[in-house]
Amino acid sequence: MSDQQAIETEITHPDPEKLSAAMAEIAERSQRLVSDFLAKQAEDPEISDPDPLNIGSAFAELTTQMMQNPAKLVEAQMELWQQYYTLWHNTTLRMLGEDSEPVVTPQKGDRRFRDEAWENNELFDFIKQSYLLSSQWMQNLVHEVDGLDEKTAQKVEFYTRQFVDAISPTNFLMTNPEVLRTTIETGGENLLKGLQNLLSDLERGKGKLQIRMTDLDAFKIGENVATTEGSVIGRTPLMELLQYKPSTDQVAKRPLMIVPPWINKYYILDLRPENSFIKWAIDQGHTVFVLSWVNPDSKLAEKSFEDYAKEGILAALDMIEQATGENEINAIGYCLGGTLLSSTLAYMAKVGDERIKSATFFTTLTDFEKPGELSVFVDDEQIESLERNMSKEGYLDGRDMSMSFNMLRANDLIWSFVVSNYMLGKDPFPFDLLYWNSDSTRMPKAMHSFYLRNMYNKNLLREPGGISILGEPIDLRDIKIPVYFLSTREDHIAPWQATYAGTQLMSGQVKFVLSASGHIAGVVNPPAAKKYCYWTYNRTPANPDDWMAKATQHEGSWWTDWQNWISRRSGGKVPARKEGDGKLKVLGPAPGEYVKVTLS
Repeated sequence: MSDQQAIETEITHPDPEKLSAAMAEIAERSQRLVSDFLAKQAEDPEISDPDPLNIGSAFAELTTQMMQNPAKLVEAQMELWQQYYTLWHNTTLRMLGEDSEPVVTPQKGDRRFRDEAWENNELFDFIKQSYLLSSQWMQNLVHEVDGLDEKTAQKVEFYTRQFVDAISPTNFLMTNPEVLRTTIETGGENLLKGLQNLLSDLERGKGKLQIRMTDLDAFKIGENVATTEGSVIGRTPLMELLQYKPSTDQVAKRPLMIVPPWINKYYILDLRPENSFIKWAIDQGHTVFVLSWVNPDSKLAEKSFEDYAKEGILAALDMIEQATGENEINAIGYCLGGTLLSSTLAYMAKVGDERIKSATFFTTLTDFEKPGELSVFVDDEQIESLERNMSKEGYLDGRDMSMSFNMLRANDLIWSFVVSNYMLGKDPFPFDLLYWNSDSTRMPKAMHSFYLRNMYNKNLLREPGGISILGEPIDLRDIKIPVYFLSTREDHIAPWQATYAGTQLMSGQVKFVLSASGHIAGVVNPPAAKKYCYWTYNRTPANPDDWMAKATQHEGSWWTDWQNWISRRSGGKVPARKEGDGKLKVLGPAPGEYVKVTLS
């Protein structure tokens, strides 16, 4: 439909009776939300921290430094005016029917301006280019300010980008051509439905906006996600140990233990049969065990990082030995699960425990010197504010953690849903990955405080004796087993250059592999999909850029490369093992009970 057709479209007039009923419902729900908010304020009369993210001091420092060089500001302003003059001139030519080249275009992959009107309509094209010029000018200006320390500069750039993303013309009714067309065509019913969606998300978040990214009723754990057949064969207060049913007559002698992160649930590795890494590993002849972490409540507030090692990995090793009779296993750690695995391996080396014979790390940070944009949320002031909040309930609400991750990709994970859900009035599409992303978990107070302070803030894991596990000062250099590092090129949570630093901290044979795509898609990439690519190089020089310069690109999934690597460390073949065959009896079917606990 052309813009002229959209203008000429006959306006649909909503049924007055239905409109009146909808508005009455909206008014009643809004009044209830306001009443609930005021009641909560009365229950907690303490004045909250007006700047819990410690943004104000960063921008105050930015202003101070900018004032040191006013000539640079004037120069930047003059450059912006010149660009605007060119834009006005080119737009005038277009309105007169002449061709003109754009002054600025969206970056590759920017999906906000896909609607044809942003290109074909002179007015919307002018709005688009005006926004792009201003946003680029603003971001370049703060990026080029001298005198800021690295952390302050990163925080300023991050929150400047948040502001720039928020003021995009696509996020407003009168400057979004798709929303305007839809409003004309439906007589405003899209806005009414969008307001109802907004109220539903506020109600679901108990006053906090909890954007619904997918149809939450379309999925059920154990029925259409996390469906690989297996059993719970062990349980501690912190995890259930899942053992999966074999699909081959012969299996690798050494079982495979997977340690997922507890920031999210394990079934990212078991969404559907066609993209399940767990099922694929079973089909390659591994006896697969997975730790399914508990979704903790206030009763587990004092569970520490080393408790996760003791009641997680070390307890799982004991259970696997009882279930299979094997005291040698291969291990995988994903993200935070990999950080825990590396810490536990260093502890095991210290005490002479040699049960883990190889380790694979998916997108794992062990050196937190340059951990990416997540570090903007971690400084002394923010940690203290977070600890005060956690002390009330004994945990960090998973929704708060999810918002931090979503802000790293705000246009894709926040604003696109604001436009779709609240302005276009659409219901979210069923998508298993976004269902998993919305299925948040809590963080115990003691563990999370230790992790933020000692890993992200002080970077002590890389230091010999920097942290202790179960009373033993640990050193990652004591890890002498073969390790396989898998990182992803577009990772916004654990940047690959930062994860690469772990290759310099361990003393055994190290292989580093880089996958295309990001933190999730680069890992969950089955060979049958024939997507993306990966890079390998058999040596690990100190500089990651030197590694990349010599790396060889391979098409397809890294999974097959890993299988070739792990098969040489699997200890031969034995008859397939079934759940309950060993000394541990089956406690119930996979996926177990812990994974089904959701945020209330």
